[in-house]
Amino acid sequence: MPSKLQRLFVKSPLGAGTAIALDPDQSHYLANVLRLKLGDEVLVFNGLDGEWRARLTSVTKKAVALTADAQTRAQEAGPDLHYLFAPLKRARVDYMAQKATEMGASLLQPVLTRRTVADRVKLDRLRANAVEAAEQCGILRVPEIREPEALSVLLERWEEDRLLVFADEAAASHSPLEVLAAQAPRPLAVLIGPEGGFDPQERALLLRQTFVMPLSLGPRIMRADTAAVACLALVNAVLGDWR
Repeated sequence: MPSKLQRLFVKSPLGAGTAIALDPDQSHYLANVLRLKLGDEVLVFNGLDGEWRARLTSVTKKAVALTADAQTRAQEAGPDLHYLFAPLKRARVDYMAQKATEMGASLLQPVLTRRTVADRVKLDRLRANAVEAAEQCGILRVPEIREPEALSVLLERWEEDRLLVFADEAAASHSPLEVLAAQAPRPLAVLIGPEGGFDPQERALLLRQTFVMPLSLGPRIMRADTAAVACLALVNAVLGDWR
């Protein structure tokens, strides 16, 4: 048995004695990569029922069966934090999906802007990166993945009780911690624009919304994936679950 148990995100309901279905890739990984045997244990979670210790009850080269034995952690809600981003090149979208998941994002959604370079996002790949990050970092949920949407449409449909924080290079360079601390706790979203930032009309549209707050990330111009990590960390530290 490995000294550190492998964690797997599964779609099956979890409870004592529950049989757990694995997809072919998961079965292959446990049987042929990790070479686990009958009776070996893993940790499983489904985003609803907490984390469970499960043992392998059947192992072949093509299929592995698990049975849940005991809950190791109760389900945690995590922050109500949406992460919205203008699509980037594939490797950088992979990175952002992983880091946003680790930061506790409950939802990931591509947003199409006038300066968006990569206007296509493979949602299956986005979800796969989120699942992998959740498995590795120990959190108990995988963020919801939504279809890409144009910025203007997104703002028209916005639920106004959710604060939308966007990284704004042109914002007054006040302390981001002080700016965030002035906000009352509420559902949150972080929006990161494309390389080169939002165009002037998009920025003006954002600033007209009562639920939008621009946030300066300091004197240096950051790449979009760096800005994502910085902005999510600030929001979590002041208004999220790092308090």
